[in-house]
Amino acid sequence: MSACLLGTRCNHEGGHSRRPAVEALAATHRLVPICPEVCGGLSTPRPAAERRGDRVVNAEGADVTDAYERGARAAVELARAVGASQAVLKARSPSCGSALVYDGTFSRTLRAGEGVTAAALRAVGIEVLSEDDLPA
Repeated sequence: MSACLLGTRCNHEGGHSRRPAVEALAATHRLVPICPEVCGGLSTPRPAAERRGDRVVNAEGADVTDAYERGARAAVELARAVGASQAVLKARSPSCGSALVYDGTFSRTLRAGEGVTAAALRAVGIEVLSEDDLPA
């Protein structure tokens, strides 16, 4: 579970993306929060980042792909350790986006694609959803 969806102030602006539909899952599921970006070594707050091809770059032009990959590995390790079969991740994030991500131009343009962590979790057989996939 993306930690920001549960109210942890870990997004790039230092805020959260709390969603009641996500919190409601706690009644029937064990929720294990993680922020892959923070686990990968990025600070909160931090410059916005977007996917640009295979890379992740931030608004200052720095390539932060290595940090995103470290965070994705940490998420996979955690998912395996707790026996997770599903993950609910933050939509449109360069780490957690499951269907759409911003295109790397910092113009708020979306393109089909997934974040680094979403791809890594799918690669090991974990079903990846976003908060947009949950009932309201």
